[in-house]
Amino acid sequence: MKLLTGNDLVTGDVTWWTGQGWSRHVEDAVDVGDRGEGIAKAEEGARRVNVPYVIDAVETPEGPRPAHIKDRIRALGPTVRPDLTLKPADPEAGSWVI
Repeated sequence: MKLLTGNDLVTGDVTWWTGQGWSRHVEDAVDVGDRGEGIAKAEEGARRVNVPYVIDAVETPEGPRPAHIKDRIRALGPTVRPDLTLKPADPEAGSWVI
């Protein structure tokens, strides 16, 4: 199975080709097979998506699942871990306030 993915031009959000347009939900994606590159060129040329590309995926009962871990992480969307943020004035974090 092949999926077409890219980024929304306005928000930068990850998007997935549905066969009719773009969705922010990988569950809506459809298998583009060998047509993926052609669809990608047309959609990028029409300025509907930024940097589209084709990825490998497998079909699951929950819908398509990207085969590569990098693409699975992209499909989950942005994550924020407050425990990993640095406080600007925290000397333990190696930052300095002038």
